[in-house]
Amino acid sequence: MPRISVPLALFILLIMAGFALGQNPHLPPIVVRGPGMDRVPVRSEDDAQKEQMKRANELRQQEVRRDTEKLFQLSMELRDMVEKNQGVLSLEAVKKAEQIEKLARSVKSKMKQSY
Repeated sequence: MPRISVPLALFILLIMAGFALGQNPHLPPIVVRGPGMDRVPVRSEDDAQKEQMKRANELRQQEVRRDTEKLFQLSMELRDMVEKNQGVLSLEAVKKAEQIEKLARSVKSKMKQSY
């Protein structure tokens, strides 16, 4: 009789363990709070995404400012070239104008991205 009761007891134990596991599916882990943990800032995913978007926008604005300064500098150089050559455009002036056009498109594109 003792031989039958051991396998029967194991079988019943396994069934009970299965039911116990089925009762609490996917419980989150318990967070242990130590001293000073109440002051730790907790940010949601939305807050983190907003902060990331804010940083990206600030970086884009810095790039626009930098490119705008470069655009101004190139424009002044082109103006000086045109004044110096009395309206006759050299190959260098044409290349500078193309560079200005490319940079202006880049600034325009970056400004559209900020919206």
